[in-house]
Amino acid sequence: MTETTQRIIEQILAVPKGKVSTYRDIAARAGLPNGARQTVMVLHSMSEKYSLPWYRIIRSNGTIALEGEGRELQISLLRTEGVKVSRQGRIDLNKYLVKN
Repeated sequence: MTETTQRIIEQILAVPKGKVSTYRDIAARAGLPNGARQTVMVLHSMSEKYSLPWYRIIRSNGTIALEGEGRELQISLLRTEGVKVSRQGRIDLNKYLVKN
């Protein structure tokens, strides 16, 4: 595993229950200000292996990126942790976003 991947994983694991972060913010905290796509790649390839709370990571506009069953699962998992998700899949970043 690269050092960059390790830093991204650490930032994902640091998002507490009941909060969310964005792909961009995770990358920035890992030292990759333009690395949102790298965050996506790590989530896609390593969530299961490292038990990453993938569902806590959302778009910077407060919406869920996934479609279909994945979207429904993400909404369900977030709501289980007390995060309010609108019918349109939007989350209030002022309330639920982890602050840097």
